[in-house]
Amino acid sequence: MQLRHLRYFVKIVEAGSFSRAAALIPVAQPALSQQIAALEEELGVVLLHRSARGARPTAAGAAFYTEAASILSRMERIPQIVRSLDGEIQGVVRIGMSSTLASFLAGELMEKCRAVLPKISLRFSSDASGQLGARIRDSSLDLALVFEDQPTTGFAREPLFRQRLFVVSPCKPGRRLSALRFERLADMPLILPAHPNITRGMLDRLFSEAGIVPQVVAETEVFSGMLSAVQAGIGHTILPRGDFSGLPGRAMVSAALIEPPVYLTAAVIASADVPLAPPAEAVRGLLSDVVMQQVREKGLAGAELLTP
Repeated sequence: MQLRHLRYFVKIVEAGSFSRAAALIPVAQPALSQQIAALEEELGVVLLHRSARGARPTAAGAAFYTEAASILSRMERIPQIVRSLDGEIQGVVRIGMSSTLASFLAGELMEKCRAVLPKISLRFSSDASGQLGARIRDSSLDLALVFEDQPTTGFAREPLFRQRLFVVSPCKPGRRLSALRFERLADMPLILPAHPNITRGMLDRLFSEAGIVPQVVAETEVFSGMLSAVQAGIGHTILPRGDFSGLPGRAMVSAALIEPPVYLTAAVIASADVPLAPPAEAVRGLLSDVVMQQVREKGLAGAELLTP
């Protein structure tokens, strides 16, 4: 088994097919197929389910992917560690954020990183918090800023602030609520994240406890998609954000706090098993500073700092 086998296999799983992986590596598709076939023969297991629709890992393949991605990630960190020991910290840091958090923090972090850590390049990903956690586990991300309902186990985590949830509604003349009782959600058409999703899981639990069957008229994972649906008048959504003053179309929505209060916790997570390389450690500290500055100085609606 050689490192190229690990790289090829990881790329196939991430691309979802041999043809797409071959275009990205680049390696001729027949040669790529031969390499994976040789790897499967050496290991004595089938790693991929092959079909006309693409390739997906078997149970053995999923386990192999996790280990292979971790090995490749550690190898990529070696030059960063060595170079950072003698001089200015440098390297690539892969960071993820939930789409809601990225909508107001990604630009601030990029600007601050360029000024303070000019030799570090950030690679941003935006996804649901649960998916970002999975990517920390498979070593395709170094850090992630996520929302949590309960403390996420298996990670090194730094909780930063807790955030109240808001009901976000189409803006109507003469109607602007400051707060809304949770029970009133039973009568409202809702646009919610699809499962699996941290916010959706918490809301479903609260709906069940209150004896509410929600009227879910649409589902979308992305913050911009939920906001766009509300602006179009399709329904209401529930978000850990209540200030839309910096976004296009801000006059078309209004936000009301849910009563009694419902909270999510914003936390920075990283692998509990693999120490961060110096560049990622530096970005983690910078990210914490940016978040706390946003909450403390700019008065993020519904946010309460958890660290001094």
